[in-house]
Amino acid sequence: MRPRPRAERSSPVRWRQVLLPFLLSLFRGALPDQIRYSIPEELAKNSVVGNLAKDLGLSVRDLPARKLRVSAEKEYFTVNPESGDLLVSDRIDREQICGKKPLCILDFDTVAENPLNIFHVAVIVQDINDNTPLFKQNNIDLKIGESTKPGKTFPLDPALDSDAGPNSLQRYHLNDNEHFDLIEKQAPDGRKYPELVLKHSLDREEQNLHQLVLTAVDGGDPPQSGTAQIQIQVTDANDNAPVFIQDVYKVSLQEGVPLGFSVLQVTATDQDEGVNAEITYSFHHVDELVEKFFNLDKRTGEITTKDNFDFEIANSYTLSVEAKDHGDLAAYCSIQVEILDENDCAPEMVITSVFTPLPEDSPPGTVIALIKTRDRDSGENGEVYCRILGKAEFILKSYSKNYYKLVTDGPLDREENPEYNITIMATDRGKPPLSSSINITLHIADVNDNAPVFEQVFYLVHIAENNPPGASIAQVSASDPDLGPNGHVSYSIVASDLEPRALASYVSVSAQSGVVFAQRAFDHEQLRAFELTVQARDQGSPALSANASLRVLVGDRNDNAPRVLYPALGPDGSALFDTVPRAAQPGYLVTKVVAVDADSGHNAWLSYHVLQASEPGLFSLGLRTGEVRTARALGDRDAARQRLLVAVRDGGQPPLSATATLHLVFADSLQEVLPDVSDRPEPSDPQAELQFYLVVALALISVLFLLAVILAVALRLRRSPSPAAWGCFQSGLRSKSGPGVLPDYREGTLPYSYNLCVASQLAKTEFNFLNVTPEVTPSQDLLCEDAAWLPNTNHEGAGVPFASDTILKKSGTDGQKYPELVLERPLDREKVAVHDLLLTALDGGDPILSSSMHIHVVVLDANDNAPLFTQSEYRVTVPENIPVGSRLLTLTATDPDEGVNGELTYSFRNEEDKISETFQLDSSLGEISTLQSLDYEESRFYLMEVVAQDGGALIASAKVLVTVQDVNDNVPEVILTSLASSVSEDCPPGTVIALFSVHDGDSGENGEIVCSIPRNLPFKLEKSVDNYYHLLTTKALDREEISDYNITITVIDNGNPPLSTESHISLNVADINDNPPVFPHTSYSTYILENNPRGISILSVTAHDPDSGNNAKITYSLAEDMFQGMSLSTYVFINSNTGILYALGSFDYEQVKDLQLWVIASDSGDPPLSSNMSLSLFVLDQNDNAPEILYPSIPTDGSTGVELAPRSAEPGYLVTKVVAVDRDSGQNAWLSYHLLKVSEPGLFTVGLHTGEVRTARALLDRDALKQSLVVVVQDHGQPPLSATVTLTVAVADSIPDVLADLDSLKPSSYADDSSLTLYLVVAVAVVSCVFLTFVIVLLALRLRRWHSSSQLQASGSRLAGMPTSHFVGVDGVRAFLQTYSHEVSLTADSRNSHMIFPQPNYADTLISQESCGKSEPPLISEKINVNEELGVVQQAPPNTDWRFSQAQRPGTSGSQNGDETGTWPNNQFDTEMLQAMILASASEAADGGSTLGGGAGTMGLSARYGPQFTLQHVPDYRQNVYIPGSNATLTNAAGKRDGKAPTGGNGNKKKSGKKEKK
Repeated sequence: MRPRPRAERSSPVRWRQVLLPFLLSLFRGALPDQIRYSIPEELAKNSVVGNLAKDLGLSVRDLPARKLRVSAEKEYFTVNPESGDLLVSDRIDREQICGKKPLCILDFDTVAENPLNIFHVAVIVQDINDNTPLFKQNNIDLKIGESTKPGKTFPLDPALDSDAGPNSLQRYHLNDNEHFDLIEKQAPDGRKYPELVLKHSLDREEQNLHQLVLTAVDGGDPPQSGTAQIQIQVTDANDNAPVFIQDVYKVSLQEGVPLGFSVLQVTATDQDEGVNAEITYSFHHVDELVEKFFNLDKRTGEITTKDNFDFEIANSYTLSVEAKDHGDLAAYCSIQVEILDENDCAPEMVITSVFTPLPEDSPPGTVIALIKTRDRDSGENGEVYCRILGKAEFILKSYSKNYYKLVTDGPLDREENPEYNITIMATDRGKPPLSSSINITLHIADVNDNAPVFEQVFYLVHIAENNPPGASIAQVSASDPDLGPNGHVSYSIVASDLEPRALASYVSVSAQSGVVFAQRAFDHEQLRAFELTVQARDQGSPALSANASLRVLVGDRNDNAPRVLYPALGPDGSALFDTVPRAAQPGYLVTKVVAVDADSGHNAWLSYHVLQASEPGLFSLGLRTGEVRTARALGDRDAARQRLLVAVRDGGQPPLSATATLHLVFADSLQEVLPDVSDRPEPSDPQAELQFYLVVALALISVLFLLAVILAVALRLRRSPSPAAWGCFQSGLRSKSGPGVLPDYREGTLPYSYNLCVASQLAKTEFNFLNVTPEVTPSQDLLCEDAAWLPNTNHEGAGVPFASDTILKKSGTDGQKYPELVLERPLDREKVAVHDLLLTALDGGDPILSSSMHIHVVVLDANDNAPLFTQSEYRVTVPENIPVGSRLLTLTATDPDEGVNGELTYSFRNEEDKISETFQLDSSLGEISTLQSLDYEESRFYLMEVVAQDGGALIASAKVLVTVQDVNDNVPEVILTSLASSVSEDCPPGTVIALFSVHDGDSGENGEIVCSIPRNLPFKLEKSVDNYYHLLTTKALDREEISDYNITITVIDNGNPPLSTESHISLNVADINDNPPVFPHTSYSTYILENNPRGISILSVTAHDPDSGNNAKITYSLAEDMFQGMSLSTYVFINSNTGILYALGSFDYEQVKDLQLWVIASDSGDPPLSSNMSLSLFVLDQNDNAPEILYPSIPTDGSTGVELAPRSAEPGYLVTKVVAVDRDSGQNAWLSYHLLKVSEPGLFTVGLHTGEVRTARALLDRDALKQSLVVVVQDHGQPPLSATVTLTVAVADSIPDVLADLDSLKPSSYADDSSLTLYLVVAVAVVSCVFLTFVIVLLALRLRRWHSSSQLQASGSRLAGMPTSHFVGVDGVRAFLQTYSHEVSLTADSRNSHMIFPQPNYADTLISQESCGKSEPPLISEKINVNEELGVVQQAPPNTDWRFSQAQRPGTSGSQNGDETGTWPNNQFDTEMLQAMILASASEAADGGSTLGGGAGTMGLSARYGPQFTLQHVPDYRQNVYIPGSNATLTNAAGKRDGKAPTGGNGNKKKSGKKEKK
């Protein structure tokens, strides 16, 4: 295909002048190779544009392979992959796409693959009349002066109609009136606009307002119209309207003009003067686009640019400017602005597809890449041509419009050059030309052109059965001359004549070595031969393979002995009888021994032999047939019973055999075989023995019950009653050790109680109470101020310069001479600083006398020497990471002058801001240091000039060059140019994933960058142009293996130390339908019980598709097949979504035993993939058929048959046989026979599985003549089903004997005996229940009494240990005090101990002695010395400190006089009141609602009982603490400090000791 010629751009004027048909023909001529369609706009979605496949010459059946699709920036169309029709895929609005263009064409490309072709399609969008003409303003207000002359025109806003062609705006008309008319004009852009014309002069005094209706009509069919109301106000005379210099302005602008550029200035004049002559400029009826790009100064009329122009968007603009005076008279002009194109867009190249790696056997002309070029400029600026830089092996061909193909120009050799880097440059024809380039990396791939080859095409293997599992059967071998993965061969079994699900359990092949192993021991009887197809496959892509056939023959071994089928033994092991008539002739066939052998061949060749015979020569046995025949005629001397032992032997090595025993009976009839029948007595009553046992059991249980009752009563009377165990509250109970009451340290509270556990053998114990000491406030710091010492120096001024001469004034006119020193030449202090002269005075005598004096002349310094630097230029090199404030160098200048003239000051000359901000110069020392960090990337060197100035203003200068050395301080940067976030998994290797550039601000090695990605990813990096890299795929992707890749691009520079950065690219692998659904197993077996309900689910099959989306959506179906003349769909149904198999009907095992189904799983991909699976449905038998009795059959008259049993019959005599069958199978058809009811138990037995009725014992004379047996035949189903048959056995030797007594036999009645038996059973049950209830009640009472006694003992032990101090009461009536309880533990064998009192807690219950070992954190502790030994002795009564005097007692007894040391009150009323007061006060303290008293010293009682009851009536408990059970008294240390002696005798140790002794 040749490239389509480029159509020349036409000016807008030419487009307006040429008719539409001519444009279409011109367009067709310019695009000869395009497919063109024409459609109206606003077509519905999926509307057919045309058959694109047919127009392109493509076959419909090739469409899936060619993958015909649309390639466009915005896809308005799509291709139907099945029919090839071009369909509308999006809304097409001609006005939105093309605007006002007369010809609207949508150009796009269609791409077809295999081979790759690109076709250009043009769709002409025809306009429909879908837009109504609309005015911008529905109401137009005009003001017209009354002096306006007729014929004056007034431009009106044009109506806007987005349609084009005939459907666009066509005409305007005005409603009838006498003053105005309407004319139509056409703007330069072709649009029509109305102008209002004044026909007659206006008279404001006659009519000052005119209402007009302006109508705009388009050319559609039917036409559409829009209206606007025109309101004209007649103003007073403003005779002259503004007038523009020209009506139309034309100006051209380059598209790259800057913002604010002056386009032109319009000028309008008004001959009026004053307010009517002031003109204001404004845009008149322009669209928003014009106002976006242009700005108009309303005063000057200057038009400037507001935004950047783009020729590619719009190439011209039309502006309408209005000039209006204050009298509302206006003039209008039109400005046409043409935009000139500039070459500002570089060509762009897009790689549409790249085929890499390329096989080395690719022929010349193979397409490597397809490249599309584009330049947004127009004309020559947009013309692009491409070329290849170097690489003679490839050429670039123009494919079609803007497309190029990169093809090979010769054969490729991967061994010579495995990789090519091809650079393609695109250049436009603009001035100056712009260009761009891309780099394509092409890899040459090896070709897998050799398939594996087997050494043999067919393998035959013999293996004997019963082989060990895992044994090696054979080995196949194949070779592949390719290298690498292409030559790596793996083996697998791809086909077999075995069932697929059983193949893996029979054989396997090693994928590496090709050795075939047996997975199980083979059985020749089950599998005699099978054939395998072994495939050898290399690892190339595509993989090549070869197949070989392997046939395995399983040899037979003699491992099965013959099995005798007939005669079979009975269930009890007895042999069956065969009857031989005595009249049998020689050769009479008596019976036949039937045997089989599971082996084959010689091993299954059976022979029959007689091992033993009771009468040799009487019978003969066929060697191969097993037939037993008579060898001669039977004689009278032959015994009636004959026995033959037959051996069946096979022909194997060694031979195996089986034996069978035959019992033959010579008789012509049954009567000859059975013994004679005799009479029997009546059978005994079976109920009598049972009733006897029941009576004995009832008597025994009654006796036991009576003995138990008597024994329980005797034991109860023997035991004496026990007293109640509540003695713990008696006064005699004392605790071994109990808490003493320590004094309270605060008034108004109840005493605290402490539990003290004192170790034995204590001579002296010390109790320390820790006091909380206040914290010491740290002292304040002292602040000192240091005075600064500043030295003061005074500098004297320099002396005056040295004078050249000295003038000594004369003192008089006496003629005295005096010398003057005259300077002959200049002095130089730097050369000679001191001159020593000798002045001699001579007289005129003879001899001349003289005198001399020394003149010491010191040359004073003058600033005659400028400073001088040691170097004229200083150079220093520093790294860019030098710390701020570092000294770079020191400049040195010298000045031979001295003093102020020699003092130098350094400074920068003409310093720049950058220098002063970066460096600092010490003015005294000349040191240059840094003020801020240096940056090599910002400035690589700094050049500065330093001036040294002395005190006399002489200067010297030197240049300083600071060179900054680069250090690796910039991390490389990664800039993503383009990125494909998703890539199809079938993309070929070499597909470009991302294009990015790297940048490092450093230079040299620090700026050299190396990019890398992890090696375990199927991607690689290829360098493109400059610092651009391509991220390419290296092999085929598999979404099912990895669906998302997180690619880390590591960029590291070559600096020391190296710096690196990482950029992460997330790539999603898009799914294609490349995986068919897979069942977990190739075959399934399931079972269903017969008689199932309709619609029951049988099985759920599940297939897995590793694809995603619709490609993984699986539907299930059944393959159509017939079964018993009916479709399988009438039996079962499968849910297409869930895969659940349902039964449509109820199965009957007797009709359908199994079904073979094929389940198909198909995905929803395009094209869909499917797989199938074999399903075997087995119907399980249910026990739904009862046994059917064949013999004895019930006569038609309803009577039962009679069987004879001779009275001389021995035990085991065969009376008859019950024959039954069951239509079920398996366990449900396994029948068992039982005797349900017999008239004489124990007389007959029935074979459990044979049904043979035999005698169990010898018949007696007392046995009845007629015996009735009810035999039940039961199967083994669940639940079991059964059938019954009644047998009547006559005990007689002959039939006449039986018939004589049949009428006299009547069944016995056991009704009375049955009732008695029932009563006995009920009586036994009742007596047993009463006896058992009595025993249970007796045991329950005993357990309850034992539990109560144990509780009382436990509570008694706790109360017994409670000290008396915990109770408050009188005369044995005691109440618990709610006290504070503390637990104190003392160490054993210690003279000094510490007693720790934790925070008080309320103890509502007594504290057990075990709690003494607890440890709590210390809060308050004071040291208490115990002067006497503490011991565990009997508790003594409380001392007098705890007793109230008669006057101190509250209540009515408080007024009585009593002993101060008396006992607790005896009045019960006083006791109760005291208890109530103490308990109430303790409750208030516990609740926290009171502060333990209504005032100081009230103990909290005055608030309740009045102020008369205060702590002055209560002894001070803080002085001494008495520990009950010991003679020790704890003395309050505070009392000792206060100098108060204990009162009330509570400190009398002897008295306490006496009390203790008492």
